[in-house]
Amino acid sequence: MPDFELENSLNCLVVGIDEAGRGPWAGPVVAGAVIIKDKNLPKDLLSQLDDSKKLTAKKREVLFQKLFEEQEKGSILIGIGQASAQEIDEINILQATFLTMKRAVAALPMMPEFALIDGNRLPKGFPCAAKAVIKGDARSFSIAAASIVAKVYRDRLMSELAQKYPYYGFEKNAGYGTALHIEGLKSHGICPEHRKSYRPIAEILQQNAA
Repeated sequence: MPDFELENSLNCLVVGIDEAGRGPWAGPVVAGAVIIKDKNLPKDLLSQLDDSKKLTAKKREVLFQKLFEEQEKGSILIGIGQASAQEIDEINILQATFLTMKRAVAALPMMPEFALIDGNRLPKGFPCAAKAVIKGDARSFSIAAASIVAKVYRDRLMSELAQKYPYYGFEKNAGYGTALHIEGLKSHGICPEHRKSYRPIAEILQQNAA
């Protein structure tokens, strides 16, 4: 379970950062950035914060709502950044992910002094000092909160895209390569939200060109 050990060890204004959507074949990649200014958050919120992948969709939605309620109280600050499928194709998914993290920090109302970033690599030219934290969403409350923000925000975006492009089941698979998604690709081809640099999509484009 996450805690405040990493945040407390730094003794400055710390932001936790995590992303959602590196693996899907379609849609943007999204990053969340969360600064917990007041660590005395409600126990029913702190006790449930965890790696978003370990939580049910319903629980993530509830926690997402609670996090934004705390932002309204001034207890936490939230920033969200995203990079489009086109940007992913242009600069690759790793660089697009780093770009979303910078955008998420830029969206915060104040600049943090230090960033705890989930993963094992750091973006170059980050606007503040930073540390990569492997499995950070299971170790740091700030990163866990950021993972929930990024995941729920992206899932909502994909549900909106499903209304525009109803053939792929985006509202159910968030752009991942499920059987329903593959069936939609076979019957309707790709849409503007598909990542053309990803092998399954590139292969469909090659087949259509041939």
